[in-house]
Amino acid sequence: MAHLRSRRRLGLAVPLALSLTASLGFLPTAASAAPVAEPVLRAVDAPTLAYVVNTRPDRRTIESVRKAIVTAGGVVVSAYDRIGVIVAHSANPDFAKAIRAVRGVQSAGATRTAPLTAAGATDEGPVQPMSEEQAAKTARAFAGAAGSEPLEADQWNLRAIGADRAAKINPGSTGVTVAVIDNGVDDTHPDLAPNFSAAQSANCAGGRADTSAGAWRPYTSADSHGTHVAGEIAAARNGIGIAGVAPGVKVSAIKVSDPVNGLYYPESVVCAFVFAADHGVEITNNSYYVDPWLYNCMDDPDQRAIVQAVNRAQLYAQRKGALNLASSGNSNHDLDSDAIVDDSSPDDSKPVERTVDPHACFDVPTQLPGVVTVSATGVQNVKSYYSSYGYGIVDLAAPGGDRLYQIPDTPSKNGRILSTLPDGKYGFLQGTSMAAPHAAGVAALLKSRYPHATPAQLRTLLRALADNPGCPDSYDQNGDGTQDAVCEGGKRYNGFYGAGIVNALDAVK
Repeated sequence: MAHLRSRRRLGLAVPLALSLTASLGFLPTAASAAPVAEPVLRAVDAPTLAYVVNTRPDRRTIESVRKAIVTAGGVVVSAYDRIGVIVAHSANPDFAKAIRAVRGVQSAGATRTAPLTAAGATDEGPVQPMSEEQAAKTARAFAGAAGSEPLEADQWNLRAIGADRAAKINPGSTGVTVAVIDNGVDDTHPDLAPNFSAAQSANCAGGRADTSAGAWRPYTSADSHGTHVAGEIAAARNGIGIAGVAPGVKVSAIKVSDPVNGLYYPESVVCAFVFAADHGVEITNNSYYVDPWLYNCMDDPDQRAIVQAVNRAQLYAQRKGALNLASSGNSNHDLDSDAIVDDSSPDDSKPVERTVDPHACFDVPTQLPGVVTVSATGVQNVKSYYSSYGYGIVDLAAPGGDRLYQIPDTPSKNGRILSTLPDGKYGFLQGTSMAAPHAAGVAALLKSRYPHATPAQLRTLLRALADNPGCPDSYDQNGDGTQDAVCEGGKRYNGFYGAGIVNALDAVK
């Protein structure tokens, strides 16, 4: 599973949108996938890599480039004609160079640095399963509370944004679906089954959508991230376990994790955004960054191709009516700084330390135009110690948990977020991965209330209804006399919380 890290800015949103769309040369309108397998030239003993090829979005160009791919020793895996993105495999070490010279190709690059069979998964952090003893204690704490779920006493996060009270007014509409683009969702979980939309779910790993029954489920029960995220958004209020922020909406799963190493490669994410768009999804939750690069630099031809391919797909989803939300990252990076040290990339082979400019090297998909970037807070409504931030990058904040410095007065005294796990279980996780689904849940409540609202209108509403605590006087979390992060901005907008912490209750009033 990909290790979550960084994200975006309001001030950069307009110039970034201009630079990215200008470099793409068009705004995508619709897409179609046309998988083909045409094996041709191969380099002897060379590793097979995956590539994205970005072209002009017309059939004549697409067909011409497909033929060129075969001539250059590649195999076409999928082609999204209307956004001009082709996914290919090749063992030719000069494949990218050859394809970049083809007429109609705007960019092309490898989506990984290791062969397709490479292993080496990373993980955001260990999930803490809820013990039977903890569950019993928590259930006793809320016993008899009207309309509450058995484990809701430990869900400080719901109360922090008024989601418990919002559910009594409007739990959300079944006409709204939030797609969890992640490592799969266990739709058999009793808290998720009532709200799960199988018709809008798939496995996009590798760049081609598999909609066979259960293909969207995690590879193993240890792949709990997506199931946890789904529960935060839409766990049903059914008298079992927990409740989600929007317990009346639908949730779907689009799995993008690689079956070998668990990473979230660009071709899989392109497939996911296109699939969501073509299947009527209103909101997507993206609690990850696209592997193998934490930051994709536009002066690198491979990384530039990754940025442009994923951007085309997510813009297409927006144009089809989907609001995309993403987490800001867990590196405590200031994404508005002049330089960031990235010592984790590439994460599918040997990382090499590099210093990057976050204004020219982008965390994908969170820094793409129109994507809502969400930072994390704890029970005290203070930025979580790990959460990345940045003036003009973060749009909103939401509960993500803080196990070190913000401990709630709950039965378990656990500062993390309690949610669903595979096999009918529950457990605690923290991260900006947990913050984004809270914001996605509030967005789903707004979409339920205003069914004709566009993604841009939903973004505006989310910001307008958010509660901003303002920059703290001091952010010395561990008390060593040194500021652990510097918050820039004022009460209306700042680098820690963007426009503020989302408010579920205001969303339904």
